[in-house]
Amino acid sequence: MRTRRLSTRILVSQVLVLVVALASGFYLFTRELRSDIDHGYEARALSIAEAAGDDGQIRAAMAAGDPDHTVQQLAESMRRATGASYIVVIDLNSVRHSHPDPTLVGQRVAEPLVALDGHGHVGIDNGHLGRSANGKAPLRAPDGTIIGEVSAGILEQHVNDAVTRSLPTLVGYSLLALGLGIAVSFLLARRLKRQTFGLELDEIAALLQEREAMLHGVSDGVITVDASGRVSLVNEGARRLLGIGTVALRCTLDQLLPPGRLHELLASDADELIDETVVTDDYVLVVTRMPVNVGGRRLGAVITIRDRTELAGLVRELDSVRSLTDALRAQQHEHANRMHTVAGLLELGRYDEAQAYLSEVSAATVGIAETLRDRIGDPTTVALLLAKVAIASERGVELAVSADDGVGSVGDIDVKPRVLVSIIGNLVDNAIDAAAGGSSSHPRVAVSFHRPDRAHIELVVADNGPGVRRIDRVFTDGYSTKTARDGAPRGLGLALVHRLVVRNNGRISVSNDDGAVFRVMLPTRAAVPQPVRAGEPTR
Repeated sequence: MRTRRLSTRILVSQVLVLVVALASGFYLFTRELRSDIDHGYEARALSIAEAAGDDGQIRAAMAAGDPDHTVQQLAESMRRATGASYIVVIDLNSVRHSHPDPTLVGQRVAEPLVALDGHGHVGIDNGHLGRSANGKAPLRAPDGTIIGEVSAGILEQHVNDAVTRSLPTLVGYSLLALGLGIAVSFLLARRLKRQTFGLELDEIAALLQEREAMLHGVSDGVITVDASGRVSLVNEGARRLLGIGTVALRCTLDQLLPPGRLHELLASDADELIDETVVTDDYVLVVTRMPVNVGGRRLGAVITIRDRTELAGLVRELDSVRSLTDALRAQQHEHANRMHTVAGLLELGRYDEAQAYLSEVSAATVGIAETLRDRIGDPTTVALLLAKVAIASERGVELAVSADDGVGSVGDIDVKPRVLVSIIGNLVDNAIDAAAGGSSSHPRVAVSFHRPDRAHIELVVADNGPGVRRIDRVFTDGYSTKTARDGAPRGLGLALVHRLVVRNNGRISVSNDDGAVFRVMLPTRAAVPQPVRAGEPTR
């Protein structure tokens, strides 16, 4: 049998609770009403008994022993006037002198007299006429002496009639409360159905299990925010990639993330899909922000964060290999031209000129390599710059490399070789692109190394291109003046350079001086205190 819907079960449960609550309340209220009416009729019976006990004729007749049997007539007259069921006058010998049933007049009562203590008493009496609300008052002689007891009562039938007359109003209010409760329960069930989008309990439980399995089974970061911008869910991947602490739920993204481009993307309230690459201090992240709208209602957004640091490193290595390939291709092309020239001279029999040409070309190439090796020293950097010289020449750009005499070796820079290659390669590639795309008839890029002090080496890369339009944003990931290539994201190179320089305790700046000028200050090993080995003398 198909399980009833969640909204139906909630409605039925609430109606059952209402019915039980109203029935219990009805019972308790009726019981309390009956008790109040009983007390009221007992007090009324006591008042009638006290009025009879205060009647002068009854007191005088009872003080004289009721020789004319006038007490019965006086009591019955008062009973009819007050609406009581009975008024019984009893002497000290427990003998009745009045009763609605004349046959009982002159007979003794079975129960003891309780009003002889001079006080009134109330209670429920089971007498000859039936169950009744009873009141008993002392009967005094004209001189104040207690000479008997007056008992007055109102039969239970009268009490029941009073309760019955009150029930329609009580039932009406109960039914009204039940109707209002059912209406509110129905509205609440409909609202819950809308909020749960018609899902049943087993479906909600299955969704929760699937969500937990999915969130904790992926290495990518996942964050969900509600319509008010507060975090409603964050998995371990997001905590790791964004450096978010354990207390993140119900916080806003402004409280969790520092200002920057990552914060701008995640905290955006845009209704369209956002898919961007962001560079942080530790990672290269692909951030996707998808707004969530269900039934025309905006519920918030789902943010996925993918780590592309390793991929970005591979891309940089691929770019380096591509640059080297381009350099080799350019060198091969130039070498082929030279060989064709030599072959032509030999065919013409111009042997001396062929020898002179070979000596000139060899001296120029070896001279550049020797100059770079002598001034820069580090073979990795020299190889990179030689490749960049060939690439620049292929693109019609003059690349000049210089170094001050006091620089020593670039290998003294306290940076890993692959990091230094990445910094120099990105800056030189950007400079060549800017110079080649500029308006100068003689595009030129200058790379120079300086040593302002013993602890630092300064790298300057300058070009005569159009310069940098937005210096304040040039190191922001995503900012680029170039068009995307093959769908690859732009604007990451300088952001990565900035991150690498800062992480290696360096500084980078940019200015415009007939083109863009980038200055990178990197620490040398002399700036880093070296540990003293055991046995070595300290200076």
